[in-house]
Amino acid sequence: MTRVDEFEELRPLLFSIAYRILGSVSDAEDAVQETWLRWDGTSAPPASTKAFLTAVVTRIAIDVLRSARVRREQYVGPWFPEPLLSDPYQDPERSAELADSVSMAALLLLERLSPLERAVFVLREVFGFGFPEIAAAVDRSEAACRQLAVRARRHMDSGQPRFDADRAERRELAERFFDAIRDGDLDQLRELLAADVQLVSDSGGKAPQWGSGIFGARNVSRILTAFITPFTSIGGVIEPHQVNGDPGAILRDSTGQILNTWTLDILDGKVQTIRTVLNPDKLSHLGDPADAWTVLRQVHQARQDATPTDQGAVDD
Repeated sequence: MTRVDEFEELRPLLFSIAYRILGSVSDAEDAVQETWLRWDGTSAPPASTKAFLTAVVTRIAIDVLRSARVRREQYVGPWFPEPLLSDPYQDPERSAELADSVSMAALLLLERLSPLERAVFVLREVFGFGFPEIAAAVDRSEAACRQLAVRARRHMDSGQPRFDADRAERRELAERFFDAIRDGDLDQLRELLAADVQLVSDSGGKAPQWGSGIFGARNVSRILTAFITPFTSIGGVIEPHQVNGDPGAILRDSTGQILNTWTLDILDGKVQTIRTVLNPDKLSHLGDPADAWTVLRQVHQARQDATPTDQGAVDD
């Protein structure tokens, strides 16, 4: 097996580690590319290629995260991870850990950890690395890594997101949710929303945003139907899709460009949180981002052009 073949075989694992540490598809891809450059520049082969590459990508991700923390403190509005449509790394023995750890809720919880705690937690709890390997990856003693793991686990346990175990039921509820939105069925939509549901957006100041969020089933259902009805009338499309392992959707304008992504947190048979990513910088890896301001103007115009009867239905 050539050096290139060895690297390509491990690329999915390296990306998945970097993404969970960084919460950014573009930064994770850059970290993997930098790992290749360092691997390609190494003359003597390591005892374990996997251990070597894991250590390199982890250290790069830690360094990137430290600088990213400063930028995130200055971020406009809520910050969400870049949406990931599919995780390239699969391991049947750790499928549950891999699926849960990539959700928006879990990645946001990881933001509470220091870069070192986050790296140790990801390597240990998500990917099942032993402490000798983790110690080598983060350049700390095994004892120090065990302490970091304990602290990280304590932080995570204090706010660990809950998930409905039956993913089929979550998908079925999500289908009903999107059907109700398309049909403008307020009553059905309200039945599917938790009483204290939250609709929160990440625009980064580069796209329209509903303030700090919309809260409560009545308000959220009214906002969604008031937007989606005219949005679909101008050719907008709601494309259901798994996003970060959760039920969600990609919204496209009439030209097929990406307006935003949605992810749904579903628990106890209700939609608890709807997270939308509108920041075009976080959507470019999925395709060409739409001009959200233009789409919003078109939606407003469509509402104004509606007949009085139709307009009343939209605003009800």
